[in-house]
Amino acid sequence: MPGIKKRNMEFKAQIIADFLGGTVEGDANVTVTSVSKIEEGKPGTLAFLSNPKYNKYLYETDASVVLVNQDLELEGEVKATLIRVPDAYKGFASLLELYQQAKGNKTGIENPSFVDPTAALGNDIYLGAFAYIGKNVRIGNHVKIYPHVYVGDNSIIGDDSILFSGAKIYEDTRIGAACIIHSGAVIGADGFGFAPNEDGTYQKIPQVGNVILEDLVEIGANTTVDCATMGSTIIRKGTKIDNLVQIAHNVEVGENTVMAALTGIAGSVKIGSNCRFGGHVGVAGHITVGDHVNLGAMTGVTKNIQSNKTVLLAPAMDIAQAAKVTIVYRNLPQLREQVIELEKQVAKINKKLEE
Repeated sequence: MPGIKKRNMEFKAQIIADFLGGTVEGDANVTVTSVSKIEEGKPGTLAFLSNPKYNKYLYETDASVVLVNQDLELEGEVKATLIRVPDAYKGFASLLELYQQAKGNKTGIENPSFVDPTAALGNDIYLGAFAYIGKNVRIGNHVKIYPHVYVGDNSIIGDDSILFSGAKIYEDTRIGAACIIHSGAVIGADGFGFAPNEDGTYQKIPQVGNVILEDLVEIGANTTVDCATMGSTIIRKGTKIDNLVQIAHNVEVGENTVMAALTGIAGSVKIGSNCRFGGHVGVAGHITVGDHVNLGAMTGVTKNIQSNKTVLLAPAMDIAQAAKVTIVYRNLPQLREQVIELEKQVAKINKKLEE
């Protein structure tokens, strides 16, 4: 894309519109060099508007260019140049991705780092200082492995994947193409398997399986994906997992599922495709969750959930039932007072009857 310079993202409104397939309203030659929130917009920055809750800022922002949805109807005068696109949020995401790429791509192997002689490295890779690449590891083309990353023996990392500083990849892990593993993530640690002994102690059950991440999977910072006891823990293509999530042994997560932070998935859970998990969701072991299931924040799942359901609360229940339960819960103080008053009235009646 012409007009973009490394590190300062300088380009004109018309170039942005051409890149996104949008149309310009205002000065097509205005130049932006950075991005901003629409409510904090400054001259020379690019902002976007997709949430109607922020519509008022469109008429107040000092941002030079604002991406808006094609069907947005203006309610007043706008100082900024507008670029109308089918989806402002997706358009802005595309520009941010381009900006990230424009920062420049690191390549080469920094020292000190260790690469076992049996490892195979692809073309145009980056290997940061203090990284460790074990025996028989295979790394694809254009992979970026930042400093202090550990990649265990016999692991495979597909083309265009990125492992940020401090990620730990245990042996025999399979990572597909265009995956992103954020700092502090641990992929392939032992599953939580212990057999109780008669004397009250526990005997560790060896975990001899592995982890498979298919293409386009993203794993958040300090998230853990345990290896299988036998076989594989599998995260299917396109799934995105937030920070501080625990995926236990032998779990299988379907394609294009998203999980927010602090979610915990116990062993041998099977999760379908295109599911959405809110923060702090807990799923008990050996549960099956169907496709297109939405789990609200802090939902506790203790039994199977069919496809195309939205569930809330703990234990999890259908959204309609959850709404009724929530209403009752909110009214508990009032209901308690009513019960106390009724008890007093019943006591008075009983006293009169006894007299």
